[in-house]
Amino acid sequence: MPSITRGPTRTTTRRTDTRQRILDATERLLTAGGSFTELGVLRIVGEAGVARSSFYAHFDDKTDLLLALAPQLSAVAYDAHASWDPTDADAYSTMLDGFTAIVTHYRDHAEVLAAVLEVAGYDERMAARWDAEVAVFRQRAEGWLAGERDAGRTSAELAPRPAARIVVDGGMRAITDQVIRGDASEDTAFAAELTAIWWYGAYRRPSAPA
Repeated sequence: MPSITRGPTRTTTRRTDTRQRILDATERLLTAGGSFTELGVLRIVGEAGVARSSFYAHFDDKTDLLLALAPQLSAVAYDAHASWDPTDADAYSTMLDGFTAIVTHYRDHAEVLAAVLEVAGYDERMAARWDAEVAVFRQRAEGWLAGERDAGRTSAELAPRPAARIVVDGGMRAITDQVIRGDASEDTAFAAELTAIWWYGAYRRPSAPA
């Protein structure tokens, strides 16, 4: 009996390509300057080289479009510390590498990040998406901190949940401010200071590993 399993059809491929062209065009326009709120659908489709009807075949509105861009923005940040282990001998240096990668990635996509924060200020869907993404980092940090406290490798008085909220929420606000308004020449020093604050503050480490 011949197989009925089929690969992607040409129609599906075209739809995927069109969707990505719209996303790429939006990021190019944001990079060129101007706010997301002021960016019209006609300008987006003109940059993408697609019909206006194609936009609405893929996205309900501009916020829906930005919701599709947001995961691309966060993917690298999620992965940067995904396998980090506070018990590793090189935990400090790998934390530094992770924060450096996060700051660099957000710097490379600063205009999309600014658009996400702009729209989150007035759109509940985007606000919920951004809050959910920050919550992933917060939960991860809380797990690390709780594990270190329970294993006796840090202060028994450490409160993992509040500590995670302070370093993650505060750190994220600092990162976004740095990449949107800060000087790029200070990004390396910024990542180093953020690492030190986490290590010596939240993790209560007396010194960095040799």
